[in-house]
Amino acid sequence: MGILDKEYIRDYITSDLGKKVPYRWTHGATDLHLGDGLVIYSLIQLKRAKVCVCLGSGGGFIPRIMTAARAELHDQEIFEGDNDKNWGDIGATYIVDAANGVGGKVTWLKEDSFLRKHFHPRIINETTEKAYYNHFVKEDIKIDYLHIDADHSLEGVKLDFDLYSKLVPKHGIISIHDTDVSYQDNYIVSKDIKDQEHHDSFADGPSKFIKTLDKKKWKTFNLFNEGLYPSKPSTTGLTLIQHV
Repeated sequence: MGILDKEYIRDYITSDLGKKVPYRWTHGATDLHLGDGLVIYSLIQLKRAKVCVCLGSGGGFIPRIMTAARAELHDQEIFEGDNDKNWGDIGATYIVDAANGVGGKVTWLKEDSFLRKHFHPRIINETTEKAYYNHFVKEDIKIDYLHIDADHSLEGVKLDFDLYSKLVPKHGIISIHDTDVSYQDNYIVSKDIKDQEHHDSFADGPSKFIKTLDKKKWKTFNLFNEGLYPSKPSTTGLTLIQHV
């Protein structure tokens, strides 16, 4: 099974064997289409990213992508050694989420949750700030791929970026979700998604933050819907960031 296997995508990445993964639609994903998740998968493959961190998790759509990409690098014999998804030689996928209901509910609280059972992420159930000092700094963890999708206030996004970007080396990649300020005019939710609460309560912190980045230090690339296909689902905006 792999990311190019449609049944695997439908049963394990975009749904829990038929139960739709919450908030997947904010990435433009449907049952068989990964949306911007395919971009993240490709970047992890391209950069050979072993340590992937997701700040904010929802239904775990992006952590699934991260783990699948790393596992397939082992299948391709690029990563060698023990292929245990998060404790072997192929690195780890970290989820940092206080699971306090801010920005949306999580689905992995129970030990036997679908995400834990099939993708085995290393879960840090704390605020991003506490997790940074209590785990990443103490354990001297460097991050190859960082995805920021937690507190959507301007102050929250800035804090997450300022802290965690220190752990991303020159070759690393950072992505920030929900950065398209015009998404409300262009975005279409796929028909199989009924819960639009997150869509209605979308905050503009991410879109404001990316405009403050120092261009002498950071290069950015925006992946926005632009309203090109107004009747089809698409991402609420993904911005890729790398050291200059």
